[in-house]
Amino acid sequence: MPATAKAPSAAELATVLGTAETVWTGIIAAVRERFAPLELQWKPSKSAFGRICLLRHRQRTLLYLTPGNVEITVAIVLGERACALAMAGSIPARIKQLLREARPYAEDGASVFP
Repeated sequence: MPATAKAPSAAELATVLGTAETVWTGIIAAVRERFAPLELQWKPSKSAFGRICLLRHRQRTLLYLTPGNVEITVAIVLGERACALAMAGSIPARIKQLLREARPYAEDGASVFP
């Protein structure tokens, strides 16, 4: 698989997202507001859409967004240190549960959720 993929057209993305398009644009706007500059990088994926969108700030990937049929899958990758800090922090119990149940990320033992 190539390292990058061509970004979908606005029409193609709107077609697959349907009513979830407003959520998609809201996620990107909220992240951009907090982490400017924000780069959207598209990569090939095995999802039905065939691509995944990485929201990147400088050299760090903040979120992985996968457009689906009227839905969006959001994934976050946390390194071991970040995961430990999150677990020690005051995040909601449900998020801590997701982190405990997350599968290991092959590259460096980090966690991915959902």
